[in-house]
Amino acid sequence: MIDEKTMVTDTLAGINGELVRFASMIPQTENEELKQTLTQFRNACEQSQEEIFQIARERSYHVPAPKAAQKDVDHLRSLFESGVM
Repeated sequence: MIDEKTMVTDTLAGINGELVRFASMIPQTENEELKQTLTQFRNACEQSQEEIFQIARERSYHVPAPKAAQKDVDHLRSLFESGVM
């Protein structure tokens, strides 16, 4: 019998996989209507991911990584802004 923790974490893994696929498909299509539809699906998928993630955190099924230090965030931001990444 599968327990709730396994179901929640498996659901999160599945949703995250779908998000990766949407991220790959959306920029590859030239059809604007299809691109909009895929974007809507991705947005709904992101919303579901956030809801399941909150459940996982509330029930201690998932413990997020510690928050990055502000200096690390600033450094990464400067790399993006300078075009290094």
